[in-house]
Amino acid sequence: MITQSEAPDKVYQDLLQKHQRELSILKKRHSLIGWFRLVIVLITAVLAYFIFGSNVLFGYAIIAVGIALFLVAVARDVTVTKAIQNTQRLIDINKEELLILGDAFVHRYTGEDLIPALHDYANDLDIFGKASLFQWLNRCNSEQAKELLANGLLEPLPVAAIIERQNAVKELTPLVEWRQQLQAYSLLQPIAKNTQRRAESWLLEKEAPFENKAWEYIVPIYTIITLTTLVLTIIGIIPLPIFSPLFLIYFFISGSFSKKAGGATVLLDRIVADVETIYELMQWIENRKFQSPLLVRLVDNGKVSGENASHQIKNLKTLLGRFDIRHNILVFFLLNSFSLWDVRQLRALNKWKKKNKLKLSDWYETIAQFEVINSLAAAHFNKPGWCFPQFSEDYFMLKAENLGHPLIPENKKVTSSFTIIGPAKISLVTGSNMAGKSTFLRSLGTNIILAQLGAPVSASSFLLSPVKIMSSMRIADNLAENTSTFYAELKKLKTIIEAVNRHERVFILLDEILRGTNSLDRHTGSNALIKQLIKEKAVAVIATHDLELASMEESFPASIENYHFDVQVAGEELFFDYKLKEGVCTSLNASILMKKIGIDLE
Repeated sequence: MITQSEAPDKVYQDLLQKHQRELSILKKRHSLIGWFRLVIVLITAVLAYFIFGSNVLFGYAIIAVGIALFLVAVARDVTVTKAIQNTQRLIDINKEELLILGDAFVHRYTGEDLIPALHDYANDLDIFGKASLFQWLNRCNSEQAKELLANGLLEPLPVAAIIERQNAVKELTPLVEWRQQLQAYSLLQPIAKNTQRRAESWLLEKEAPFENKAWEYIVPIYTIITLTTLVLTIIGIIPLPIFSPLFLIYFFISGSFSKKAGGATVLLDRIVADVETIYELMQWIENRKFQSPLLVRLVDNGKVSGENASHQIKNLKTLLGRFDIRHNILVFFLLNSFSLWDVRQLRALNKWKKKNKLKLSDWYETIAQFEVINSLAAAHFNKPGWCFPQFSEDYFMLKAENLGHPLIPENKKVTSSFTIIGPAKISLVTGSNMAGKSTFLRSLGTNIILAQLGAPVSASSFLLSPVKIMSSMRIADNLAENTSTFYAELKKLKTIIEAVNRHERVFILLDEILRGTNSLDRHTGSNALIKQLIKEKAVAVIATHDLELASMEESFPASIENYHFDVQVAGEELFFDYKLKEGVCTSLNASILMKKIGIDLE
């Protein structure tokens, strides 16, 4: 276990060096095994050559020993090769963490395919896409886990579930090597939703071949008959001319039954790689004793009649391995003809299905949940100065100390403290261009999203009421729908107003509202919207350049508070401190910026 007092970059560097040393040793071992196999072949061939002339039996014994040693070496080589691949994945994971620590994460999976067509805030707050919250946070490899993480960023959890997840994150955070091995196993063969659907549909099939109880007697009786005739032929009681047509009969009987196995084997071939990954992950999860209720429950949910999920998955792996015998034509030809091999395996598979058909989805869910919690634990470990938020059932409550944007590097981040208490509260934020108004709104939004996901937030303390975020910040026209920017914004505001009128517990973030119309209509509409929000007891933070709106504080002193970001001007140079201050902004920079690009202002 690694303590939070250790610097994350040092931990990752130490682990990287450790795994690189291990990889070097494993590669040398792999090379030695290769030479050992070659030596075994050469010695066996030479000894057999010289001994066969004098003692045939001893020659065969030498060959048998040589083959046995060769197979042992092959098995050992497979183990070492798997260890090499696993160690390489761990090296890559630590390299990736060091890049993320250095704020270099834009090369990672963006999650753009998970963006819903319409959402209350996803596009405004950079939840998905390049340099997004998802891209920075995600450590998931299965499609199910990526979707679960995305859903958590798009829809808040209930408070009880948030607290449970927080405790789980805290427990996993110091278990860096355990978490990284979980991640390494998930990279074996990333689990796909399509494979899960196939497996679940197969498990829920109502009709299963050879399920009738009569097969319990048919299979052993058939095997006794076929093997008896084979033995009698070997000892000479049954002549070969009689056995030959009998064998053809056995072959055609077993082959007719095997046709029913074709569909199952095609499906099973598609899921075999996923089964290996699921087995490694579930075994790794079950071998750790957890304390937090969520993690304990996730492990228990996978159990079947008190047995660990990994035990059941191992049984399935064994069954799938037996089906692989089909790929060896000669062995399968004989086994199936004399013992109804396919019938036996399908009956064993039917038994496994009956026992586990309701549990498979639980295993996928457990893995997805652990991958998501691991993602949040990685964020917590990488950002030890962040805090876990607390929650208040009172509407509305937001108290943030030293709040900053999660994706701004720590050495460049400027934080501010901010409080809203009670409903019918509107915070108007005025300020110069590029002074930090939009970034502040996004800081509020992204930290609330993280808070309601169960993650730590970029603040020294954070108290929040459970809320639904709604925003209108980044509006774009839609040529395909013949929609102007102004109309697109009206549609977004309509959604917000409807939620407000339903008295939903929403927290609204608005940036330069009604920007697509003339200044008079814009001011009139903004003024009316703010009054309506106050009347319906809504809570909003609104960034605006319209200083006249700030005067509304005089008419609504209990509901409107003014804040601003300002700029210091020295000659024609601008200096921003990006600190939130109370009151109305009095320093504007637009004229200086226009002069800088060549507009001659009189």
